[in-house]
Amino acid sequence: MTMWGIVPAAGRGSRIQPLAFSKELLPVGSRMLDDTQRPCAVSEYLLERMIRGGADKICFVIGAGKSDILEYFGGQFGGADLAYVVQPQPAGLCDAVFRARALVAPDDTVAIGLPDTIWFPDHGLAALPDDQLSFLLFPVERPEQFDAVMLADDQSHVVEIRVKQQDPGTHWIWGAFKMPGAVLHELHELWQRRNRSDEFFGTLINAYLADGGEALGIKAGEAYVDVGTLQGYRAAMLMLGETPPGSAAMPTPVARESARIEVRT
Repeated sequence: MTMWGIVPAAGRGSRIQPLAFSKELLPVGSRMLDDTQRPCAVSEYLLERMIRGGADKICFVIGAGKSDILEYFGGQFGGADLAYVVQPQPAGLCDAVFRARALVAPDDTVAIGLPDTIWFPDHGLAALPDDQLSFLLFPVERPEQFDAVMLADDQSHVVEIRVKQQDPGTHWIWGAFKMPGAVLHELHELWQRRNRSDEFFGTLINAYLADGGEALGIKAGEAYVDVGTLQGYRAAMLMLGETPPGSAAMPTPVARESARIEVRT
């Protein structure tokens, strides 16, 4: 069975411009390569986490002017084969993810994450089942800045996703999600029936749940930073601390607390 990772990387990155390169290549931390320390692009963290979660193929969805991502990564990363599809114009997360659907067979598994985020534990995707739509949840101080996930009383089934909503009633947000390929195609059909009106995945998932679908929320995340802002960038550097990229070790509690404080400012 193939597991695909889908990496939506077509956005302009307006929150952290001006940059002379795609925001997904923003250097954050470093890694050792052939006994030489070199900068690590922020999107490498997501690719590593997808591979730790079982992905053997990864598809970047890039914008027409973001060929530097292809030049940087090439055709393989960490043992996973890489593919690229183009989103001609930034049109939201749903549109970006569904650009890759033609590569995914119904019996494949799909993992989706955001390439300008860094989160721990790095094996978190492995906690999600392969046979059901499921979200990897993280506790954050400012859930209104993200997609907050409301769970049923059983603390496992998703009731609603509240997209950047003030006072969402929970501090748990999704940082990545996984599903069978068949569910990806079902979601695409639903999106089409809704006249492609959903920009964010949260509103589409709410429609899916209202239509009788099910989703799980797994509280296996421990630390999460959005690197798409200057505050988030500084917080990511604090969170990483001295932890080498790709290491299963968590950053120190002091570094994690500093990161949360930085994000709040």
